[in-house]
Amino acid sequence: MSLDGDLQHRCLLNRPCPCGRIRPMNVDARGGAVSTAPLRGLPNGSVGERTGTLRPVSASIVLLATDADHVYDEVDAVLGGDHEVVRVHAGAEVLAAVRDHDPVLVVLDLQIGNMGGMAACLDLRLEERAERIPPQRVVMLLDRDADEFLAKRAEADAWIVKPIDALLLRRTARDVLADA
Repeated sequence: MSLDGDLQHRCLLNRPCPCGRIRPMNVDARGGAVSTAPLRGLPNGSVGERTGTLRPVSASIVLLATDADHVYDEVDAVLGGDHEVVRVHAGAEVLAAVRDHDPVLVVLDLQIGNMGGMAACLDLRLEERAERIPPQRVVMLLDRDADEFLAKRAEADAWIVKPIDALLLRRTARDVLADA
């Protein structure tokens, strides 16, 4: 089998695989498959042994920049049903990930690794003005209300103060994407 036990187990729990490319298929109330579209392969080109029905990754991508696992879990739980959530662990990786994945929404944690969310947002805005990347929709996750000033200076489209409120995040993402 080309998948290890942990990877396969995580797939069966309807969680993103560490490879980030395949997820289990949704099953309706009768136990029938919702989608039978072909799968993307693993990074090495193989698809792996199928033990259940799998679904393809969704077409729209949300890029999340955070080094906190709990933030990723919360954002994936809220937005993962409608979008594929791709995670980077450092602000310096955001620009390359935007070029690679062409996300519909970028969610930046204010406090991340070597380059914070504010600097990453400013970097995206500078690249947009230079016409090296298409316009991006950015939501920042702030640590406190006083950080709203930073989000405005970074030209974020919207922001949310942590802890993350699931309904507020879903509504904010929907509103930002509707303005696109």
